[in-house]
Amino acid sequence: MQPSGFVLMVLSTSTVLALTGLLLGNGTFWAIPLLATFAALGPIGAKAFLHVRAGQRRAKFAEQLDETLALLAGGLRAGHSLLRAVDAASQETPSPSADELARVVNETRIGRDLGDALDNTATRMRSEDFQWVAQAIAVNREVGGNLSEVLDRVGHTIRERNEIRRQVKSLAAEGKMSAWVLILLPIGVFTFLLLTQPNYFAGFFGSIWGIAALVVAAILLVAGSLWMMAVVKVKF
Repeated sequence: MQPSGFVLMVLSTSTVLALTGLLLGNGTFWAIPLLATFAALGPIGAKAFLHVRAGQRRAKFAEQLDETLALLAGGLRAGHSLLRAVDAASQETPSPSADELARVVNETRIGRDLGDALDNTATRMRSEDFQWVAQAIAVNREVGGNLSEVLDRVGHTIRERNEIRRQVKSLAAEGKMSAWVLILLPIGVFTFLLLTQPNYFAGFFGSIWGIAALVVAAILLVAGSLWMMAVVKVKF
């Protein structure tokens, strides 16, 4: 999707959500707050959607990296040049590795240095493993040597790291699910009661102490959410 089309979609979604919030709060004090809240859900949801999709793409790229290196090493052993091996791997690997390697080839063909193109790919995909590959290729181009063997060794190391990453992911799955339940449960209950029984929270909104209690509860919820997500997140 083009950026202009995506922005138009977000604006349209925000407009529809704002009207929905206005209808839900029609004739009550909550009309304007619900309109603003629902309108903000559009860009917030779009940002979260892009973050999730980008994370999934980067994770898939990392999972395919060991197979990609095996194809590169095989192409070099068959006598191809490095750029030709990258081009061949871009045609034989699935997406997103194929897209990223094809981008490297295209950038090189219009005059960009191969090492810079590989570094740019590693930065865009936020892949430390691919950064190792780019560094190994850069060093080999300077000092020489058997690049296919170097890529085989790097691929073996990355394969072992992927095995550990999958093990940690499976062990942390229960903790992540518990964290999401504890985060979303109070928000869902609060929203449900606010929509079905608005008078239930009248005591909170009609007193300065009640408002202060809600603010403190929101701060504690955010702090607890950040703490739980930090606990179950493992960085390699």
